[in-house]
Amino acid sequence: MELRQLQYFVKVARKQHVTQAAEELHVAQSAVSRQIRQLEEELGVQLFVQKGRNLQITAVGKLFLSRIEAVLTDLERAVNEIHEYLDPEHGEIRVGFPHSLGIYLLPTVIAHFRKNHPKVKFRLRQGTYNSLIRDVMKGEIDLAFISPFPEKHSHVAGELLLREELYAIVPQGHVLCEYQTIRLEQLKEDSFVMFSEEYSLRAIVLEACRKAGFSPRIGFEGEETDTIRGLVAAGMGVSLLPEMALTEISELQPVKVRVIEPQVTRSIGLIHRTGEKLPLVAEVFREFLIDFFIRYK
Repeated sequence: MELRQLQYFVKVARKQHVTQAAEELHVAQSAVSRQIRQLEEELGVQLFVQKGRNLQITAVGKLFLSRIEAVLTDLERAVNEIHEYLDPEHGEIRVGFPHSLGIYLLPTVIAHFRKNHPKVKFRLRQGTYNSLIRDVMKGEIDLAFISPFPEKHSHVAGELLLREELYAIVPQGHVLCEYQTIRLEQLKEDSFVMFSEEYSLRAIVLEACRKAGFSPRIGFEGEETDTIRGLVAAGMGVSLLPEMALTEISELQPVKVRVIEPQVTRSIGLIHRTGEKLPLVAEVFREFLIDFFIRYK
């Protein structure tokens, strides 16, 4: 059993398609198929079954995948630790983040960090609240920016970095677009453009509306702040977005209005796996972030 076979197996399992896996691995499709076939022969089991044009992983394949992913993650960590031991300034930091923090916050802190650590590399992974926690728990990323910050969790720990205000956004020409401040209940008759259910900002908006005494009528749903902002600007409804998600200027721009009743905020934190020492370069970045946000406040 070769390392290459295991790497090809994991890639095919994730893509469920040999051609797509081969493209990402930058090898011929025949080479991937051959390695998978040899792995199945060595194990004496069938790891995949054909389903239309795609491959579907078998039950025993899923079992094997869960073990191999952990093995490859540990191997990658061991290699990184050796490189960091030789020269921490050439290390790599694996960071997860939600989309709403990738617009402004993440590029800002990385740019500041690289002023003193220009050779450190970053591997970034975007995800939802649950997927980021899962990736930290599995050791696939070292650190994750997350919102809301989980105050108590059995498998992850970290630091609260800041609280950010959410603004109401309305289309140009809306009856409230000239207001400096509003009460959230003033939007109760409007259709809301809302995040999909797996996104934590949806829960924050729903809770704020509940406190304001109404349940929002949802007209459209989206998965990224850019989509929400664009739909509101196009007159499809109203919404609430974090201040950082409204820094980008585009041709189609909604109007932002401060909500004073109730005040709507979200907590933003940094998490890592509980009870496990971070790689040296990731610990340096974590300490930098804590100091950065103390000064930011």
